Amino acid sequence: MKAIDEDIKNGNFRSVYLLYGEENYLKRQYRDKLKNAIVRPEDNVNFSAFEGKNISQGELIDLAETLPFFAPRRMILVENSGFFKNSAPELSDYLKTVPETTCFLFVEEEVDRRSKMYKAAKHTGSVVAFERQKEDVLIRWISGRIRRENKNITNQAMKLFLSMTGSDMDNIDRELEKLLCYCMERDAILPVDVEAVCCGQIQNRIFDMVNAIALGELQKALRLYYDLLELKEPPMRILFLLARQFQNLLHVKSLRAQGFDSGAIAAKAGIQPFLVQRNIRQAGNFTLPQLRNAIEAAADAETKIKTGYMADRVAVELLIVEYGMQNTQK
Repeated sequence: MKAIDEDIKNGNFRSVYLLYGEENYLKRQYRDKLKNAIVRPEDNVNFSAFEGKNISQGELIDLAETLPFFAPRRMILVENSGFFKNSAPELSDYLKTVPETTCFLFVEEEVDRRSKMYKAAKHTGSVVAFERQKEDVLIRWISGRIRRENKNITNQAMKLFLSMTGSDMDNIDRELEKLLCYCMERDAILPVDVEAVCCGQIQNRIFDMVNAIALGELQKALRLYYDLLELKEPPMRILFLLARQFQNLLHVKSLRAQGFDSGAIAAKAGIQPFLVQRNIRQAGNFTLPQLRNAIEAAADAETKIKTGYMADRVAVELLIVEYGMQNTQK
């Protein structure tokens, strides 16, 4: 990324740029930075965009050989072509001889670093991998966004926010916009604000998932999990909400055993009164040891994810399978 920033700052552009990786937010940011630096936004003559798996290599080469019109360069943007995973012999050979008046910008999800295209792009131009960012980088980015809005966020709220959004910057961006709008009239963002904004949308699905686990309906629980993944919900956020639901059930079950009524349970457990009865019913499908073990297992899964021992998606799936299987065998 620093190399691209330097190229833009100095106005010295390569003939080929390849941006790839799973962090789509940053890829889009740098794609647009390069485009706006090389061709004017209104210049549709010297800018061409292609997307998909059926792009003609010959057409790209012919276009690259065409001199720009009243401009120093033309840009050819190629997205999700698959050229860097499949064979593209004609184009890979051509990348070694791209004229200075043309800039190829490739944006890909995945690449094969053994491919001729990858090697040609690396030899001729600049290759940048956009991976998921570390927590300290994300905290600095989020904090900067919040400061620009003349607000601040507590450390507890920041940790809670990241535990619910995961590390995907697209998702963080969406949730942060909602959070800033929610706190528009106030300077400080608190944990209660994060919970109010970031939990409500998927809470019902989480409840249904825990219900399926409680009833031993493993396939249903997994289907609900995969549905959430399809909706781009980060596994870390799902894990946080699963753990929170198990914690709520433990609290409700313990208070119920002590003889508290629904009103008192709502107040002591911090649960909306209209949700107490359904949580009491769900808690009845678990023993207190099961709930304690589930909370510990969720914490263990979080540790394995954060230490890189296990992928987030797999860790949450295994947690669901473990407790779904236990209840299936009742």
